[in-house]
Amino acid sequence: MQASKNKNTEKAEPFYRLSVPKQKTSSEIINEARSVLRTLGTQRPFTPAEDQRKLFGSGSSRAPQNRPPSVFSLHASSFNLAESRPVSGVRLSPLDHKPILVTFAKDEDSSIFLPKPPADAAEVRKVSSARARLFRRTSQGNFLSAKMVPPDQNEEKVDCEEQAMMSNLCRSNDNCLAEQRSHTPFNDESRQLICNEHISRSERGDFIKGTTGRFLFQLRGERSVNSDGRFADEEQQFPCDQMKMPGTSSSWPRSTGWKTRVTGLEDETRINESEEEEVFWHIKVLPILYELEKEDNIENLCLACTKLYQALNEGNMLGKRFKRRSVLLKTLYKLVDIDSDPLCLKLANIILAMKVDGKNLLSVCKLAYKICRNEKNDYIIQSDRLLDCLLEVLRTEDLQKANEALLYCMGAIKFMSGNTILLNEMVNKGAVEMLLQLMKQINNIKDDTYFSNLGHLLVQLTATLRNLANLPPARRQLICSGAVPELFVALEQRMNDKDVCAYIVRILSKLSSYDDFCAALADCSRCYVLFLALLNKHQKQQDLVIRIIFILGNLTAKNNQAREQFFKEKGSVNTLISLFQTYHELDLNAQKWYHERGGEGKKHPKHPSEAEDVLIKLIRVLANLAIHPSVGAALAAAHRIVELLVTVLEYKSVDDCEELVINAAATINNLSYYKVKSSAVKDKKLHIAEMLLKLLMSDNMDGVVEAVRVFGNLSQYHEICDFIIQKKIYKFMIALLDAKNQDVCFSACGVLLNLTVDKNRRAFLMEEGGIGKLVDCLRDFGPADWQLACLICKTLWNYSGNITSAASCFGEDTDTLLVLLTSLLDEELALDYSLDRDLRDCHRLYWEREFKPVAEKLLDRIQSHHSFLPAVTVTPF
Repeated sequence: MQASKNKNTEKAEPFYRLSVPKQKTSSEIINEARSVLRTLGTQRPFTPAEDQRKLFGSGSSRAPQNRPPSVFSLHASSFNLAESRPVSGVRLSPLDHKPILVTFAKDEDSSIFLPKPPADAAEVRKVSSARARLFRRTSQGNFLSAKMVPPDQNEEKVDCEEQAMMSNLCRSNDNCLAEQRSHTPFNDESRQLICNEHISRSERGDFIKGTTGRFLFQLRGERSVNSDGRFADEEQQFPCDQMKMPGTSSSWPRSTGWKTRVTGLEDETRINESEEEEVFWHIKVLPILYELEKEDNIENLCLACTKLYQALNEGNMLGKRFKRRSVLLKTLYKLVDIDSDPLCLKLANIILAMKVDGKNLLSVCKLAYKICRNEKNDYIIQSDRLLDCLLEVLRTEDLQKANEALLYCMGAIKFMSGNTILLNEMVNKGAVEMLLQLMKQINNIKDDTYFSNLGHLLVQLTATLRNLANLPPARRQLICSGAVPELFVALEQRMNDKDVCAYIVRILSKLSSYDDFCAALADCSRCYVLFLALLNKHQKQQDLVIRIIFILGNLTAKNNQAREQFFKEKGSVNTLISLFQTYHELDLNAQKWYHERGGEGKKHPKHPSEAEDVLIKLIRVLANLAIHPSVGAALAAAHRIVELLVTVLEYKSVDDCEELVINAAATINNLSYYKVKSSAVKDKKLHIAEMLLKLLMSDNMDGVVEAVRVFGNLSQYHEICDFIIQKKIYKFMIALLDAKNQDVCFSACGVLLNLTVDKNRRAFLMEEGGIGKLVDCLRDFGPADWQLACLICKTLWNYSGNITSAASCFGEDTDTLLVLLTSLLDEELALDYSLDRDLRDCHRLYWEREFKPVAEKLLDRIQSHHSFLPAVTVTPF
């Protein structure tokens, strides 16, 4: 009897109840999360692809006059020929006197005049310079001049005087060859390099105009002249008139001081390299350049460019130190005028490989940008080396001196990142680390002079990182390379630059969908401060606001510390309220405009509007914050927040915007869990119940379930229980037991449990076949869901509080219930041992701690009243 008295003093247990402060088991935490509070998920904000590839998108905040052009014309004149010269030594000073042209005899026996070498190096340089000026006056400049034309066209441009001088020089060369053969042995290779003994007159003409590229004087020890009038060997600062071709020996007189001036292995190596370069130039490179001059077929020009690159690479002539770099680049620049993207792609590869700088670097980067801007060129870019060249530019060029060139280089890479194949190639080539390093350099430059231009570059860089963030390997690299701190430094420095902020936030938005990045983001102490500052500064910029809210929703979805940190930031709740009000008003205005335009009879847009999308993400943040006990209690007391949530239920139907309405109901459910004295939910509980009734009667099952969940919490109040009985909502709850869905049955059973706490309301359960449906749910879901089974047993326990006879209380379901409870309490029958160990242990925990105590008491009650034993007063759950 004493035990019965103790039971009589126990309070009835409502469906949802705040647990007392104590250490919770893992099962209790899981149970609480399911039964009471839930985080909300949502889709990542949609970013439509640009119709066209542009340096700055159509939504850019930059005015056209304040940003570099996306479209421009590019010609050969865009390049600077003066910048094409190779790196060289100090140029020689000009001579004060003019040289006198040496005349030669015209008969075949005559030979070229051989002056005696001067005694010192100064005289050597004077004579050499004099000859350089002579050849400049008597020739067409470098024989592969900046304006190379076929030999027959050259002949028309040479005046009579120059023709006569060229003829004399040609005859002198023939005589010279004869004398050379009498003094010097030649092998086959060197003979081919110099000239064929039976050279024809037409070949001689070609030779003079440059088709062989050099005077034979060079091969006999004389020096060649560049287009700028300098000797080709001046860059190396050697008396190269004494150098020999490979495989030949020379009996020409030499200065007695020559060996003392050129000594040592290093000097000899440099001389040999120069000689080899000369030979390679004539044999491999020069013929291709003439082919480029003569050819007018695009396909053949592309093939020639491919051969040219291979030849230059083979001869180690790529880069800045190649002597004939100027001649080569002039030829390539002229071809830019041909309007062909495949050809320009080949040209850009070679020009970039030659390591141009200044204006030429800018022009070639613009050329690459124009090629990549056309999406149709992605296919040919995939099979070329342009990406490597552009990444090398990013890696090596000075950020301040070449910021405009880097802008278009980065723009071209951004366009490439729009292609999946090229995007994967970027990751494999280490583009992520390279771009982060470049961002770090930009962040470290404090000079206001470059701030604006570097901002343009940062737009291209962050847009590329946004595309890279789509790939799992790139995401891992971003986390491992410390991307988060650098992104936040850029965000803080560029707070006024909407474009930069938008792209960085898009990167974070994509990455915050992954738990490992969320953890890295949460570790950044200033992230919440910066996010709040951006929200306050750019409150009307929807694309920025929605992504920041989405990030905050992801951070607060699983991290209790993040919920607390964000809530404690100064002005955090006020900022959310301000945003809620702003976009609520925008949504109301849009809906008013829609109805004024006759939208009642039209189908509502399928996707949420921009204002609705912001509200969806914002309400999700509130729901997630409410998971934290102290934060949830504070939000439950925030009357303005609850008012705005209820307003959403008032003016929006689930057909208008399903996710928005359901999120609002779910957030009210989380807040209704907290029984604080100043709870705004408690104050508005009846009004909320009326709004939920509208949702409950809808055809949207997700909306119905969410409304039932809220009623499960609110039904702890007597006023709400009366409302449920008065509006016959309980019949709807009983009907939901047939839904054959565990979550639906769980929520409906919770409301029924709270209604049965009051003994005067228990009779309703016999209506609509409620007992039989509860027994069916126990049979269908019990072994798989011990929480639901426990809830059903609690409801039946409350219902049978005044039992006198099992048969009269449970009717025809009595025997079924007895057998079912008996089998479910048999451990071997009830527990599925086919499950893995961890799941089986969790399953056992729920069965032992939640289901078994209640089921045993219920079974004992039914058995004790099955034979009409005297009734015993018991306390309901």
